[in-house]
Amino acid sequence: MDNIQTQLSTIDKSDEYGPFDIIGDVHGCFDELVTLLVKLGYTFEKGNKIQVSHPKGRRLIFVGDLVDRGPNSPDVLRLVMEAVWSGIAFCVCGNHDDKLKRKLIGRDVKVLHGLKETLDQLAKEDESFNSSVVDFLNQLVPHYVFDKGRLAVAHAGLKEDHIGKDSPRIRAFCLYGQTTGEVDEFGLPVRSPWAEDYQGETLVVYGHTVVPEATWMNNTINIDTGCVFGGKLTAFRYPELELVSVDAIQIYYPEKTAL
Repeated sequence: MDNIQTQLSTIDKSDEYGPFDIIGDVHGCFDELVTLLVKLGYTFEKGNKIQVSHPKGRRLIFVGDLVDRGPNSPDVLRLVMEAVWSGIAFCVCGNHDDKLKRKLIGRDVKVLHGLKETLDQLAKEDESFNSSVVDFLNQLVPHYVFDKGRLAVAHAGLKEDHIGKDSPRIRAFCLYGQTTGEVDEFGLPVRSPWAEDYQGETLVVYGHTVVPEATWMNNTINIDTGCVFGGKLTAFRYPELELVSVDAIQIYYPEKTAL
């Protein structure tokens, strides 16, 4: 367990070179995740655990928002947790993951934006599984830096002067991105397009804001292609800089809310 804690609590992974397959926001879409991983060449052994491996030694990085809105957040968590614990994957914290953690440890959070679906699904799981979920989510970091600083992965984004650092302000940016201080017609915060001003040499891969297709802006790429809303689940292959996607089986959650 000490090795696991070290892996999960350290932002600096500069000595990890890949090759990596970076996976966009899953949001409980387990079937699409499995289909995408098979398309990427991963194999599975499913028993009490869902074990993932790749014959060519590739590894996974998840941009967060594993849960909420979709039909099977528990199995997504099982797969990702086991992959991280076995050294096959890394995962950064998304805002939905953080909110689930806070709810599970008894904090007062509003059960909105798909959290109810996850809580209902977890209510069918045993106590030991839910306890392991809390432990896992509690140790997720806001971002990772790989390949001697050439690659960074965060959930919602990362400014160049934030790379490799951690603070409450930086963590909030990684989880939610940058907002203008205004709200839209639904009462949701209006996001500022931080990537338009990004000038860093580190490639930043992120999600959080749904886009119809993976979108490059300066030296950043957004790979949240809205699987849970009927879009696609997308992987970004590094260092190849290639995109691989699978279509959503159906629309699981019709409302494209910002949080």
